[in-house]
Amino acid sequence: MTKFFQHKIRLSPYPAGYHLITDIIVGEFPEIKKIKVGILQIFIQHTSAALTINENADPTVRTDFKTFVDELIPEDYPRFIHTFEGPDDMPAHIKASFFDSHLQIPISNGKLGLGMWQGVYLCEFRLHASPRNLILTAFGEPY
Repeated sequence: MTKFFQHKIRLSPYPAGYHLITDIIVGEFPEIKKIKVGILQIFIQHTSAALTINENADPTVRTDFKTFVDELIPEDYPRFIHTFEGPDDMPAHIKASFFDSHLQIPISNGKLGLGMWQGVYLCEFRLHASPRNLILTAFGEPY
């Protein structure tokens, strides 16, 4: 019989950049340990931040992400017209669409099925971000 668990968590504001949040997710969602085989879905309720999975060991990976994406989508692009909340407004929306608003991660034997060098990133694109809300839904075959 499939079991479903859901939590909404609120992350404190982070500076613009790419931040590992795997430990927060696992810490805030102890029911993951109750699932033998299943899926964790993570959804961010914002249009100027995103989620992705990438390397969790070397912080220069996150620095290079920021450098590359900021150069690809600069804040000073002269043709943006959606700038009501400042020059990072429209670039943040575009960057969020380049990544994604949700992730699905397998759960195996009560643990996330991430690879050894993988971690969940919060991709924060606003210079002065507000707290971010995540909806975490785990479902699968319980122990």
